[in-house]
Amino acid sequence: MKRFMVIILALTLVFSTALISGCEEGVEEPAGENGETEEENEAAEEQEEPQGQEEIKIAHGDWACATAKSYLVAAILEQEMGYDVELTQAELGMIYTDMANGNQDLNIAGWFPVTHAEYYEEYGDEIDKISTVYEGARIGLVVPEYVDIDSIDEMGEHHEKFDGQIVGIDSGAGIMQTTDEALEVYDSLADFDLMASSEASMVTELRSAIEDEEWVVVTGWTPHWKFGDWELEFLEDPEGVYGEAEYIEALSRAGFEDDAPEVVEFLENFYVGDEELGELMGMIDDSGDEMGSSIEWIEDNQDIVDEWVQ
Repeated sequence: MKRFMVIILALTLVFSTALISGCEEGVEEPAGENGETEEENEAAEEQEEPQGQEEIKIAHGDWACATAKSYLVAAILEQEMGYDVELTQAELGMIYTDMANGNQDLNIAGWFPVTHAEYYEEYGDEIDKISTVYEGARIGLVVPEYVDIDSIDEMGEHHEKFDGQIVGIDSGAGIMQTTDEALEVYDSLADFDLMASSEASMVTELRSAIEDEEWVVVTGWTPHWKFGDWELEFLEDPEGVYGEAEYIEALSRAGFEDDAPEVVEFLENFYVGDEELGELMGMIDDSGDEMGSSIEWIEDNQDIVDEWVQ
């Protein structure tokens, strides 16, 4: 009888041990808010860790398209990739100088082959071109459609109607340098003055003239939201001073790819067309909130962003 009870106890012990072991193997880890396990959360956190340097410095000019692209890239780096981003608005010459000296990491608005050619010729050894982010950009002299001339050659005949001035933007901008060249090349511009201001002041002058249907000529470029708001046209440039269609490049300081390879890979995929950029510039113009509009754009276009951030 004792032997029988020992056998029963032994079998019970073996069965209990197996049962406990089986239960332990089948226990699930507690899930997070969205049903993910702690292990999955840790994996996701590791995936969001930036590769290389953790803070990215982006410099941009005070122009609608440059601002829109820069804030969009910054929002993606922060929201989607886990980086800290410092944005700095500066005059164009300072941007190229700071990048060449290693004080800024990125500029998402390098215009080539004409508009920024002089800066790249000077600083190109210390600055890398990453990729083309927009194509079909253009610069030139822009007038409202009701101004009934078609070419820069005709401007001299209407000097008084234009008050003898071309409304420009900040003096360091590439388009201002090109317009200085146009003043020398075209006899029709011999008596005109190029008025330096800012993009905001130029737009204010343009808006005021259009409201009163007065003649005005400004330094203009596409992409820009003003072409969606008003009927504008480029004056023909028979001497080709302003060049043909341009492309916009993402630029980095030399050595940045070694320090932040994941960012460079993202920018190699990053590309905006007229529809995407026009929508974002319009949102920023309406809201006055560059970062908020960029985050909203990302939420509305997550499929596009996912293709950029692979």
